[in-house]
Amino acid sequence: MIDSHTHLDSNQYDQDRADVIVRAYESGVEKIINVGADLDGSLQSVQLANENENIFASVGVHPHVFNEVAKKPIVKVIEELRSLAKNKKVIAIGEIGLDYFMHSGEDIMVAQKEAQKEGFIVQIELASQMNLPVIIHCRDAYADTLDIIKKYPKANFVFHCYGGNLEFTKKLLNLNNIYFSFTGNITYAKSGAEILEVIKEIPMEKIMLETDCPYLTPVPNRGKRNEPALVAYVCEKIAEIKDISTKEVDRITTNNTYSFFKIG
Repeated sequence: MIDSHTHLDSNQYDQDRADVIVRAYESGVEKIINVGADLDGSLQSVQLANENENIFASVGVHPHVFNEVAKKPIVKVIEELRSLAKNKKVIAIGEIGLDYFMHSGEDIMVAQKEAQKEGFIVQIELASQMNLPVIIHCRDAYADTLDIIKKYPKANFVFHCYGGNLEFTKKLLNLNNIYFSFTGNITYAKSGAEILEVIKEIPMEKIMLETDCPYLTPVPNRGKRNEPALVAYVCEKIAEIKDISTKEVDRITTNNTYSFFKIG
């Protein structure tokens, strides 16, 4: 298996990061992709990848960063990302995208949406220039996200922690350059939940596995800190939904991930 989306740079792992990585390998995880969500996290992802043969890095700035007044001009941000992305262990730009959900409960402002769109577009442009795929974070912004990515038919995108509805999924499936990755939240989806039908609709050749650790811990460990070793539960759930063996899900998703990120 490959855990295609982790945040092992999180301070939640500061006391036992090496042990977490060892447990992943012992559980059957071949490779880990650590994903940056801001400049500091991207730098730490690159450092972590350089220290571990089977860990790779993605660099990018999460959409919520653009909700606040930028500490640096966006040109400076992109140049720092470009410098990081030149590292041989960097295999993608992400996680980037649009997120219109506000944890404060307030409505997102138009200016914040526009700032997120600008940040998203310039990072896609960077990915295109460097011939790297894109890891998308999308929440409550599916229509705007689609409008943007349709302008980049030569780029490859994966929607991480995918949660789009069936209607939107069918629109994405009409595009040849879209992949989907799923996390532990599918293991506690209620019977009849639309996400289960969405997974049935998506061809296995378009699916990858992820934990998004330390978040979204799968059943039976829900409520505890997540880690790459637990990606096996995501694999098992997809096998159940697709009515195929976990071995087959492992084989196909691993091949998909190697191919998408060009690490095989």
